[in-house]
Amino acid sequence: MNWDDTRIFLAVQRERTLRRAARTLELDQATVGRRLAALERALGATLFLRTSDGYALTPAGEAVLRSALKMEQSAHELLRQAQGVDTRLEGEVRVTTTDSLALEFLIPAIGRLHAAHPDVKILLNTSTNMLNLARREADIAVRTMKPANPDLVARRLARWPVGLYAAPAYLARHGEPVPGTAFAGHDLVVYQPLVAGNRAPTLAGEPIHAGRIVAAMYSSLMLRSTIKAGIAIGEVPAYLAEREGLVRVWPERTRAMHYEVWLVTHQDLRHTARVRAMIDEIVHAFESREDEA
Repeated sequence: MNWDDTRIFLAVQRERTLRRAARTLELDQATVGRRLAALERALGATLFLRTSDGYALTPAGEAVLRSALKMEQSAHELLRQAQGVDTRLEGEVRVTTTDSLALEFLIPAIGRLHAAHPDVKILLNTSTNMLNLARREADIAVRTMKPANPDLVARRLARWPVGLYAAPAYLARHGEPVPGTAFAGHDLVVYQPLVAGNRAPTLAGEPIHAGRIVAAMYSSLMLRSTIKAGIAIGEVPAYLAEREGLVRVWPERTRAMHYEVWLVTHQDLRHTARVRAMIDEIVHAFESREDEA
């Protein structure tokens, strides 16, 4: 079983359909299906059951999975160590972050990097999926939480208080909410991941059960845009809210947890020239914006 076969097997196991596995591998679906069938013939074993919920591992597939994961780990380690001594300022750097941070910080960083090193190409992913740096799904991540993996190197770029904000147009129509009324008579926009598991969600420490939730967003950029449009009140990191011209409601109140931004890379890649150059530009983007504040 070679590494190419292992990649096919692992993609199908993780994505559970040939179509999604093919998209991950950047192959066509027919090729993935053909190579998986060839792998099963070569091993003389059925690795997957085709169910209504997608491809599910058989006992033989479970046994193969353990070896496949070890092979993947070794392949990624080999590649990271080789790239770790790469001194060329050319090639691809894969970066993952949120859409909000990309617009404010990453795109300016990419512009400066391109001006200095035009042969470095940035592949920027702003999906809500948390990409795995250990599996080389990305080289650099700019995240809102510190990773626990000891093989990853993390640097905090920012720590901002989170407050309650509204657009001037909203306040002109509705006025400010009254503390202690649980937002009675007011329209709210919330960040869905924060409230999904919270039985008694709050904004700036105030219960929201008497307010009207207009929208629940999975994107902080969309949440901020909704507030800026005058549709509803919501929580926003203070730095980003002030740049949008939003008005702070209840300035004395903040969310218990600050909004933190972390730059993360794998320890084997941090000295790769093109990765190091992108890291330096990202750090500069945050430091220069903080100096302006």
